[in-house]
Amino acid sequence: MRTLTRAAAPVAALVSILAVTPQALAEDHAPSSGNMLVPGTSVKFSENGARDAQTRAVAAEDPAAVRATASLCGSGYVLEIAERLPDERRFGTLFTYTKNSTSVSGACAVFDNNLGTAKHMKLKLCPNKTGVSCKVDEGTFSQYAGPVKGEGNRDAGWNNCSMVTAVMWSDGVPIIDRVRSVAPCD
Repeated sequence: MRTLTRAAAPVAALVSILAVTPQALAEDHAPSSGNMLVPGTSVKFSENGARDAQTRAVAAEDPAAVRATASLCGSGYVLEIAERLPDERRFGTLFTYTKNSTSVSGACAVFDNNLGTAKHMKLKLCPNKTGVSCKVDEGTFSQYAGPVKGEGNRDAGWNNCSMVTAVMWSDGVPIIDRVRSVAPCD
């Protein structure tokens, strides 16, 4: 009996480690590969997008929206942020994308209307450089505002520190008013 107990203890310990480790690893170590694809699409996450739990959750919940908004931005863009606005009620979803190649730096945003009725919306993208104009799309939209996109060489200001503003009104009252960087800015 003593031999059986000695043999069972290490096996039980190993089983408990194996049972807990995958969950702990998933929670503590989110994907970090910039080559990671949004499930069900050919759209890549950026490094930051792959690490952001909210972006991964929104993308997994609606891969068709990720595919559609990415195609509006064009080739070479990766998903930085997918954010429900104003909160989990999700009247709209803000998608931001970046492009960083050796010759072109770019930022792109699309503001999805999730209410099913036309709303007055404004989407504005401003570079991180004085003297360069912001890109704006404003009007009454039933599907989305945008894309707003800026591209140029690395000195043009269309990099990760570009700022995006998303506003949606209902009966003249803003129900979404969000300003944020296109990607985490260092």
